[in-house]
Amino acid sequence: MNDSAAGERGDSVDTGAVGTGSDSVGVGSAGSGEGTRAVRAGLPEAVKYEPTLPGPVFAAHFHLPGEPTGGYAYGRDENPTWTHLERAIGELEAPGRDGVETLVFASGMAAISSVLFSQLRAGDAVVLPSDGYQVLPLVRAQLEAFGIEVRTAPTGGDAQLDVLDGARLLWIESPSNPGLDVCDIRRLVGAAHARGALVAVDNTLATPLGQRPLELGADFSVASGTKQLTGHGDVLLGYVTARDSGTMAAVRRWRKIVGAIPGPMEAWLAHRSIATLQLRVDQQNATALRLAEALRERPEVTGLRYPGLSDDPSHKIASRQMRRYGCVVSFTLPTRARAERFLEALRLVDDATSFGGVRSTAERRGRWGGDAVPEGFIRFSVGAEDPEDLVADVLRALEQSAR
Repeated sequence: MNDSAAGERGDSVDTGAVGTGSDSVGVGSAGSGEGTRAVRAGLPEAVKYEPTLPGPVFAAHFHLPGEPTGGYAYGRDENPTWTHLERAIGELEAPGRDGVETLVFASGMAAISSVLFSQLRAGDAVVLPSDGYQVLPLVRAQLEAFGIEVRTAPTGGDAQLDVLDGARLLWIESPSNPGLDVCDIRRLVGAAHARGALVAVDNTLATPLGQRPLELGADFSVASGTKQLTGHGDVLLGYVTARDSGTMAAVRRWRKIVGAIPGPMEAWLAHRSIATLQLRVDQQNATALRLAEALRERPEVTGLRYPGLSDDPSHKIASRQMRRYGCVVSFTLPTRARAERFLEALRLVDDATSFGGVRSTAERRGRWGGDAVPEGFIRFSVGAEDPEDLVADVLRALEQSAR
């Protein structure tokens, strides 16, 4: 990590409670370090003999005599376990900011869909990244079926600027998945807002500890909590955070209509997992940099990308807007067969999709189709293993796969 980005980790932003309601415990008076924030985020006020983090509330309905004003009424609309998690995520995405609202969803795609389909109407235009998440082409087909014009451009080089005129919404994915390109979010936000467009940033790969889209001017920060936010590979979850109540009212209405809600157990597991976010992120990101540096020395490795490398094409922009560079490293091996032999030879790394978990995973991304990557392209998600062990395993697998 560069010195300027590393210096931001100990920022002194006051972090009072953020979210809906006022019974969340802020950490501004006790300290504002990111570890402190992560372990305290979203906790309720202390009550004698009550747990510090209440267990999941399993309820389809609640006692509701008289007029249904305020409080909890029906399980598709609100749940106390969601509320604690939403406050926690809001405190991480926008520490110290009032009026920020977060909504949690059953998956990252549910969160993405909620923004797109609640903000766009027939006749509108939206700009998507052409190198973004693999499911976006399916989203494009559905948007076009609803009469919405879809334009695409790559993340790198701020190319989305070229197709922005007249758009209602700009969708940014930075770093992009799986290619790890980075765009200048502030620049794109400024251009979009000048043209009357809203901006949503997919913050999945960076996490709120790596990047804060709302502070960069975005209207929405959207992410899959399935990945590094929760980090254990056992929860499907998504969320949307925004600071405008009007736009979020539409997102909330979409969640109600579609019913794309998380279960209380998933929400509770996610909140519990956030307490270790800073520990996991720092370990994983540091190891990712070490792995990228080791791969840089290997002659069979081409197309190596990691924004934390000083010579990465995106490093200059990333170092201005990211606080940490993520746990994913991408690279290409000469052939599909070589990539498959490499994956088979790994002992500490699971051949699995997704990323951000405490156990390292890797996959030949081309097996899914839909990503414009070479046959030997590897997306490698660095876990929390000892860096020496993980790097040694990767180097050994590279040697073995050459035979």
